[in-house]
Amino acid sequence: MEINQVVGTLYCTERIEGLRHCSLQILKDRKGNLLVATDPVGVRPGNWVFTVSGSAGRLAMDDPKVMTDLAIGGIIDFWQPKQVAKPDSSSGDEQPTEQRDQAA
Repeated sequence: MEINQVVGTLYCTERIEGLRHCSLQILKDRKGNLLVATDPVGVRPGNWVFTVSGSAGRLAMDDPKVMTDLAIGGIIDFWQPKQVAKPDSSSGDEQPTEQRDQAA
């Protein structure tokens, strides 16, 4: 499972039979890459979601005949992405700040 953010809806007038009645959402991963996922839960742009992939993506849909390898599994109610701490170049310590604080 991965955490992604919904950035918009993908509108397609022509689709293969296995995707006829599926809502398709555009997601952004942590690296900024765009992904397309089927949406069985009804998300909105800006929502943080978790996704399931591979055969689990197909099983997340109501109809196992839906041809998807990435589906939204749920909307995350509260989550704040943490910024990755930059290593302290003066000390040579490369642990994130929170790990250094816990180790002290």
